[in-house]
Amino acid sequence: MNEQDLRNLIAGVKDGRLSRRNFVQRMVALGLTAPMAGMMLAHEGLAQNADLRAAYKPAKAGGGGPLKLLFWQAATLINPHFAIGTKDQEASRIFYEPLAAWDAQGNLFPILAAEIPNRQNGGVAADGRSVTWKLKPGVKWHDGKPLTADDVVFTWQYAANPATAATTAGSYKDIKVEKIDDHTVKVLFDKPTPFWADAFVSTVGMIIPKHHFEAYTGDKSRDAPANLAPVGTGPYKFVEFRPGDIVRGTRNPDYHVPNRPYFDTIEMKGGGDAVSAARAVLQTAEYDYAWNMQVEDEILKRLEGEGKGRVEMSYGGNLEFILLNATDPWTEVDGERSSLKTQHPAFSDPAVRKAMNLIVNRAAVQQFIYGRTGRATANVLNGPEMFRSKNTSFSFDVDKAAQILDEAGWKKGGDGIRAKDGKKLKFVFQTSINAPRQKTQAIIKQAAQKAGIDMELKSVPGSVFFSSDVANPDTYPHFYADMEMYTWNMTQADPGVFMLQYVSWEAATKANKWQGRNISRIRNAEADACYRAAQEELDPVKRAALFIKMNDIVVSENVLPLLHRAQVSAVNGKLRTVDSGWDNSLAYLAEWWKEA
Repeated sequence: MNEQDLRNLIAGVKDGRLSRRNFVQRMVALGLTAPMAGMMLAHEGLAQNADLRAAYKPAKAGGGGPLKLLFWQAATLINPHFAIGTKDQEASRIFYEPLAAWDAQGNLFPILAAEIPNRQNGGVAADGRSVTWKLKPGVKWHDGKPLTADDVVFTWQYAANPATAATTAGSYKDIKVEKIDDHTVKVLFDKPTPFWADAFVSTVGMIIPKHHFEAYTGDKSRDAPANLAPVGTGPYKFVEFRPGDIVRGTRNPDYHVPNRPYFDTIEMKGGGDAVSAARAVLQTAEYDYAWNMQVEDEILKRLEGEGKGRVEMSYGGNLEFILLNATDPWTEVDGERSSLKTQHPAFSDPAVRKAMNLIVNRAAVQQFIYGRTGRATANVLNGPEMFRSKNTSFSFDVDKAAQILDEAGWKKGGDGIRAKDGKKLKFVFQTSINAPRQKTQAIIKQAAQKAGIDMELKSVPGSVFFSSDVANPDTYPHFYADMEMYTWNMTQADPGVFMLQYVSWEAATKANKWQGRNISRIRNAEADACYRAAQEELDPVKRAALFIKMNDIVVSENVLPLLHRAQVSAVNGKLRTVDSGWDNSLAYLAEWWKEA
C-alpha cells in the first residue's frame, strides 16, 4: 500500500464510506496493530474514545460507599515524578492526572486536556517540531485553586531540572514548554519528533501544582510536604498516607467530569503477598480489587471457582526480565558499588552472556508458573506488533551453554564451579519476594548448577526492592547483585520511553540518586545511536526498524527477556473497572463503579 492509498482509506473514514473497524482490520492485515491504526486516525483528528465512558451507569457522583484496593507492594511516596516502581505511580494516579491517558486500544484519551492534538485541529505541527495542548476549562486543584498553563510549564521545569533527580526527567529534559495563554501550552522539540505524546501523558505526565511545589525545586525537592500529602486534580482528595502501609482518599466533590467518581472513599492498602491479595478479593471478598496478580495461574483459576470475583487480564508491552549487571557490584569506587567505572568480571565476556541465555528455561516458566498470564519471549519489545523483532529466538540448552563456556576458557574446578583467570562463575541473583519469582529463580539455579554456574538466590521484600529510599542498598536501581529480575511496565503504545532503560545516559548512579532508568548500566554505542535516530525518524516503518535493531542489540548484551506479561488484576464480581494494558491500572479510576 502506498501513501496515496493510505490517505484514501483515511478519507473514507472521514466521510463515512469506510468504518473505523474496517480501517483497523486493513491495517492489521498489513502488519500494524490496532493501537497503531488508532494512532493514525487520531493523528488525522479521528480519535474514537466515546466507548470508554459509555459503559458508566451511575447517574450521579457518590453513593458508592468505600472502594478498597489491595496492593501487595505498598506505596512509599506519592509524588509521580519520584515514583520508584509501579506501586508509587499507582498511588500518585489516585490524586494526580496527566493531560491524556492511553485506552485499551492504544488510543489517547483526554483527561486534563480539552482535546487530543492532531494536524486537523492545529495541535500537531507538520514538521514534527511542536505540539499544542489546550487545557480543559474549569478544572480545580483539590484546594480550590484553578489548574492553569502555569502548572503545566512548572511541571516541565520541575522534572527537567537535574537537581530534582526526577524519575521522569528523560521525558522532559530535551523539550521546551511555552505558555500561550492561561489554558494553552506549546511543547517545542529541537528536532522532528514522531512520538510527541510523551511529556504530560500517562504515567510520566501527571501535572503537579506550582503553588505547592515551587518553593521545593532542585535540591529542595525531597523536602516538599506534598510529596507525602498530595494536592491534585483527581477524582479523590487526600486524607491519609502511611508510607509502606496505606493510602486513603475521599471523593472530590469538584471533580471535572460529571457524575464521577462513584465511590465515596478510597483505600489503597499495601503489604502482604500476591496470593493473599488474590484470596482477599476472589475468596473472602474483603477487598474490591487486588493489583498485579503475580500468582501461579493454577491458583488464580481455583480461587475464581469461589464465584466471588474474576481475574482480568490486559496485554500491552509489559516485560518480566532478568538483568545481568554490566558493572561490578562487589567493587566500590568513590563510595559507589556497581559504578560505571567498573566492568562485571564475568558478564563482560560475551560467552558468559550467551551461556546465561541458554540456561533460562522460559517455556517451563510459562507452562508451570504463569500460564495464561504470561507468554515466553526473546524480545524486550513485545508490542505494538510493528516493533516486535522476528530476528530473535530462545532455546533451553544446558549442554550447549557448557560447551560455549568450555571453549571460552571457563573450566570446572574441583568444586564443580567454572572459573577463568581466578574469577569464578558465582553469582548473586536477586528479586522481590513472591512465589512465581522464587520458583523462577529455582528453575534457573538448577539449570545453572548443571552448567557449572553457582547462584546464591536473594529475595527482597517488595516494599524494599521497589522502595524510593535512596539510602537503601537493596532497592533494584542500586543493583548490588550480579543478576536481578522484575517487571518493567510499558505504559505507552510506543517504545520511546520504554527503551530509555537501555541507553547509556540513563544509567542509574549515585550522582543521579539511582533515578536513571538504565538499571543494568548497559552501555552500547550502537544501541544509543539507534535510539537517537528513532527519536527523529518521522517514517513509521524506518522508525520501527530502528527500535527492532535496538531490541536485538540489548538482548544480545545484558538483558534476558522472560515473559511478555499481562496486566493481571483480581476484581470483585460486582465491580466494573476500566483498564488499559498501555497505562497504569488506576488510569481510569474515575470510571469505576459497582453494580447494586
